[in-house]
Amino acid sequence: MSARGKARRRALDILFEAEARSQDPLSVLAERLERAEPPVNEYTATIVEGVCRHRARIDELITTYAEGWTLDRMPAVDRNLLRGGTYELLWMPDVPEGVVISEWVSLASELSTDESPQFVNGLMARFKQLKPSLTL
Repeated sequence: MSARGKARRRALDILFEAEARSQDPLSVLAERLERAEPPVNEYTATIVEGVCRHRARIDELITTYAEGWTLDRMPAVDRNLLRGGTYELLWMPDVPEGVVISEWVSLASELSTDESPQFVNGLMARFKQLKPSLTL
């Protein structure tokens, strides 16, 4: 797994843990940075901080385009996969879109349900297609 792939995985871990513990992801990130075991990559922090900064808009987009699914009905890991992936896809223009989608779909394959990779891929592909028209 690439360095950025590992960073994405750690970001997902932090986002998921924060939700499971009903804590602010930035607090969980601060704990991980302080503990530094394992070390937290700068890219991990960028994703977590970006998701927190744009969370309302990200959740609005997911809710709008996830046909037949509410955020509450999605598995928690899928919610957080989509949050991280959507942030990276829409607010990090230096990262190739195809790589972003592929990496987050790969995490879905590894960590979530059998249906999750297709769901994550479909929604992120839709965001990629709509990206020029989305008001961020």
